[in-house]
Amino acid sequence: MTAFPTVELTVYPYDCDAFGHLNQAALLTLLERARWEALARGPGMDLFDRNGVWPAARRAVIDYKAGAYPRDLLRIETTVAQRGTTSLTLRHIVRRVSDEVTIAEAEIVFVCVDRLGRVTPLPEEIARFLGPRTSGSHQPIRVSVGAAELAVEVRGDGPPVLLVHGFPFDRSVWRHQLAALARWKRIAPDLRGAGASSASAAPDGYSIARYADDLVAILDALGVGAAAVCGLSMGGYVTFELLRRYADRVTAVLLVDTKPDPDAPDAKRERDKLAALTEREGQDALVSRLLPKLLARQTQPEVAEQVRDMARRWSVPGLVGALHALRDRPDSTETLPQIRVPALVLVGSEDQIAPPAVAQAMAALIPKAQCHVVPAAGHLAPLEQPLATTRLIADFLETLR
Repeated sequence: MTAFPTVELTVYPYDCDAFGHLNQAALLTLLERARWEALARGPGMDLFDRNGVWPAARRAVIDYKAGAYPRDLLRIETTVAQRGTTSLTLRHIVRRVSDEVTIAEAEIVFVCVDRLGRVTPLPEEIARFLGPRTSGSHQPIRVSVGAAELAVEVRGDGPPVLLVHGFPFDRSVWRHQLAALARWKRIAPDLRGAGASSASAAPDGYSIARYADDLVAILDALGVGAAAVCGLSMGGYVTFELLRRYADRVTAVLLVDTKPDPDAPDAKRERDKLAALTEREGQDALVSRLLPKLLARQTQPEVAEQVRDMARRWSVPGLVGALHALRDRPDSTETLPQIRVPALVLVGSEDQIAPPAVAQAMAALIPKAQCHVVPAAGHLAPLEQPLATTRLIADFLETLR
């Protein structure tokens, strides 16, 4: 568990009740003072304010062990008992310095909220201070599609939204949106060959059409008739295929850092070179080649490491198959004017692969589409700028209600 700096505070007479004991409300105040003091000694008391979020207390459980009295010096030890994507649990142990008697133990659950009071993922700076995320809280279900087994993370209730990752990512690229879109049923699969999903045995088992068929099979397995579909990069290409072949299964589209154009001849040759490189040298060689174009200049190193981790969770056949699928994808330009569902286009301001001008031109061809540029983001806006991206997605989804 991550430990905060230990803080010592004195009990004053005004902290006590009529019988001279430390008042329960005053103890909560002392715990809060200890947290502020720990922040002051660490990243600074403005840690939350400068990140535009705030920790809101959701639940407090206190076990009072012994009395404390005026002039007692109390030592307050604080540790992070659990840390999720949007929440954290702090454990306090309060001891009297003079005799080491435990005065109280407390666990307080906080939820990260933005300035409008909406639950939001912990920003990277705060997450680093709190330590690693507690694992194992959201296990995927398994959906069999032919010979492949697909891992699908399903969270919450409400209208369904299907989150389709790009290449070479997996469902964890949506970690912030999975945590924050609380009013929606979030469905995030790993595409075949990616993440915890199995690879296709056949060398021709990968195509944009096959990925679309897999998504429909997942919706069928979950009993979902239709969903809003949010596709990132290659996930956007799969979304276009869903619109062409399964339009009745799509209630809205969210196109994130993607484009309608097919690969040009030079790009096709580069895909083949990358596929050969991946077969020879593996996942790390591929991601090292791709990273310079994926992220904005000021992206934090943790995001780059997350991209490496996602790429390492792909099988080599899955990566090679996806590269061939990307190489052979159809032109989706003529699909755009035919979109008859609400549409949102999001693009990072520094996206080198699907630049803002391309995204804006795409949005102009979609009837009544909204288009927003996410500042200081590259090709991975949901991961590089999760607060801004999630707010735009959440606001759009709320219009569908």
